[in-house]
Amino acid sequence: MHICSVVGARPQFVKLAPFSAAIRARGHRETILHTGQHYDEGMSARFFQELGIPEPDINLGVGSGSHGEMTARALEGIERELLRRRPDAVVVFGDTNSTLAGALAAVKLGIPCVHVEAGLRSFDRSMPEEINRVVADHVCDLLLAPDETAMANLAREGLGERAELTGDIMVDAFLQALGRAPAETVLRRRFGLGEGPFALLTVHRAANTDDPRRLAAIVAGLRGGPLVLFPVHPRTRAALARDGLRLPENVRAVDPVGYLEMVGLLRAAAAVVTDSGGLQKEAYLAGTPCITLRETTEWPATVELGWNILVGAEPERIRAALAAPPRGKERPPVFGDGHAAARMVELIERRFAPARPSAPG
Repeated sequence: MHICSVVGARPQFVKLAPFSAAIRARGHRETILHTGQHYDEGMSARFFQELGIPEPDINLGVGSGSHGEMTARALEGIERELLRRRPDAVVVFGDTNSTLAGALAAVKLGIPCVHVEAGLRSFDRSMPEEINRVVADHVCDLLLAPDETAMANLAREGLGERAELTGDIMVDAFLQALGRAPAETVLRRRFGLGEGPFALLTVHRAANTDDPRRLAAIVAGLRGGPLVLFPVHPRTRAALARDGLRLPENVRAVDPVGYLEMVGLLRAAAAVVTDSGGLQKEAYLAGTPCITLRETTEWPATVELGWNILVGAEPERIRAALAAPPRGKERPPVFGDGHAAARMVELIERRFAPARPSAPG
């Protein structure tokens, strides 16, 4: 069976690692198509190297731009490659512009399309990611849901017959990375964190970086709190410079880190402050309190179980959460058991593997 995996951004690279390993373990052929949405060394190549993912067969190099520009360039390039290679199925991951472009290109060519991490809903249509995931779910042929909440969302939208509960493939990746992540002592020395508690910060969503008032409010909320380590996304670095914002003295800005370093830092941090969807879930897996710089989340279980609090971009709420981070009493395995990738490949085989010719006789 020939499967084309479409990726473009670093959260998708993380999901691809266990998925690609499972495909190849079953003896299938995989074409990895990288749209080039994240394209520099820190945001792309390093992840492939660290996670042991084969080099992409195709890199479209779409780069940055408006949502329309990026999606259009990716859609055109993916369609061209699918016409050339004609895979048996196309697999898209998550909720980026690459996800949307891959799904549209496949279904318009009549190639079965699979959406990994289907059914997530923040119910906030101002988020481009929400539009991408909703459209992908409604056009894809097989929807692989990470948890029961996602399954319920798909059923509510009339998509239940296409949906399968597999568990979350990010659990597979996270558990595999735990044993390979740098030790806390190594990370503290590398980033000059000393021996005291620190918070880990990431900010990259356009709703926060493109709005000068929200970005300034987030920076104000960090001032005077604990030591904060801040791996700065290129978009955020540009936004800080554009707005003339200086980070408080307790915030230490560093270049983006690789996935293994991120897992190690996540495990060592006293709290995570983020607007990332994936990091909310990974914080839950690590048992680290999460403070989310958004008003909504596509991972409601993390809030319901007491490990995540939504503070938006309000300085007082950010400060209060840093002073008393949320820590639930229990962490049931709501996102699965770490074997999602194998289930996904089995489901794809069952639905889309070409029929073998019967033996003569």
